[in-house]
Amino acid sequence: MGNTMFSILLFVLGLIIGFAVVYVVNFLKKKSDDKKADSIIDKAKKDADKIKRDSILEAKEEIHKLKLDADKEVKEKKNEVKEAEDRLLQRENNIDRRDLALQNREKSLEDRENSLLEKQEKIQEIKEEMEEIKKQELEELEKISKYSKEDARKAVMKMVEEKMSKEIAAYIKEAEADAKLEVQEKSKELLVGAMQKYAADITSEQTVSVITLPNDEMKGRLIGREGRNIRTIESVTGVDLIIDDTPEAIVISSFDPLRREMARLTLETLIKDGRIHPARIEELYAKTQADVKETIKEFGKNALYELGLSKMDPELVEIVGKLHFRSSYGQNALDHSMEVANLAGLIASELGENVNLAKRAGLLHDIGKAIDFEMEGSHVKIGMDLAKKYNEDPIVINAIASHHGDAEPTSIIASIVAIADTVSASRPGARNDSSENYVQRLEQLEEIGNAMDGVDKAYAVQAGRELRVMVKPEEVDDLTAHQIAREIKEKIESELKYPGTIKVTVIRETRAQEEAK
Repeated sequence: MGNTMFSILLFVLGLIIGFAVVYVVNFLKKKSDDKKADSIIDKAKKDADKIKRDSILEAKEEIHKLKLDADKEVKEKKNEVKEAEDRLLQRENNIDRRDLALQNREKSLEDRENSLLEKQEKIQEIKEEMEEIKKQELEELEKISKYSKEDARKAVMKMVEEKMSKEIAAYIKEAEADAKLEVQEKSKELLVGAMQKYAADITSEQTVSVITLPNDEMKGRLIGREGRNIRTIESVTGVDLIIDDTPEAIVISSFDPLRREMARLTLETLIKDGRIHPARIEELYAKTQADVKETIKEFGKNALYELGLSKMDPELVEIVGKLHFRSSYGQNALDHSMEVANLAGLIASELGENVNLAKRAGLLHDIGKAIDFEMEGSHVKIGMDLAKKYNEDPIVINAIASHHGDAEPTSIIASIVAIADTVSASRPGARNDSSENYVQRLEQLEEIGNAMDGVDKAYAVQAGRELRVMVKPEEVDDLTAHQIAREIKEKIESELKYPGTIKVTVIRETRAQEEAK
């Protein structure tokens, strides 16, 4: 028991001593930490003071440096301002000097102007004095000569006119003769040059087309039972089919090239297809019409492209294409129109006229022939109406109206188109004519010449391009010979139709004949 208590006391005593030792140790440790903290704080304060002093020193140095830079910049600015002030002062001085010079010049000009005004007044006074003296002298001259100024002028003009009238007439006559010779030479050179620059093939349009058949059996199939196929073809196409003894061939005859072409295309398609009956014929003909319409447009577009023309109404282009399927005296109308356009363009370029406008007028001069079988009136009137409808240039309209002499040409281009049309129609190979028409025309020419009073004989020469008339000299004088030539020319123009021109030559000669025995 006693040991237990002793142990407890020892344990309690140990606890107390342990707590005391821990307290003392903690106290001593705390005291040591406080010293260390005070030391660190002191050191930090010293470092902070040092950093503060260094910062203040650096700031002072930076401030000093900035102050130096600012002073330098201010000094530079002051120098610049001073220089600017000096320049402004110099400029003001220059302006003052210039102003002074201008004032002096203005004063000098005023003085000169005043001097000029004074001189002008003096000159005016002198002129008035001169006019007065001149007037007095004229009055004295009129009194002495007893002629007024107007009477003297008329007398002098009359005297000069009498002396110079003969010389003027001779000069005018000589100038007219020279001008005529020069005009003839120039016109020949111009036409020959244009014709040499433009070369075209000899043209020949026929009124029949020949279709080659694969065999003679095809003829029977084209004729059909009781001729119904051939009747259908002729009624639908408007052409005549000539089926003769010629083996493996049939002939399409029609005065209208467009109908003949559509019939040819229809027959060729029928022969290739092999199905030949009335319904099929009508079907293929309708299709061929549509195809030919597109072909006509292509012909019109190609014509414009070859001539270098543009901006034409599409409907008018189609009408131009229709000219390909029209002919006159065996000449293809579109080829003729393009030939006239090219010739007109060449002549216009030589004369300095509008080449494109001349080509346009040449291409459209016979446009009425494309549809003259569809409308009433001459191709000239129809062409004028078409040109007006599609807003063509007035020069083009006048060229269409005047190319056959139905109206007076109002421009040089209209005359050029008429010339080009004549050249195109009259060149060799351009047009065909049957021998019967040719002989008949020659007979009619000679009949017209022989029918005139005072005519001895009349001969058609140079293939009908000239009519030579021999008159009786005892009945016809020189003036009457000219009158006969004009009357024959008017009769030929009114009664005959002919390509190109016909020259009328009336010959009157007197022969004195004696026989020596």
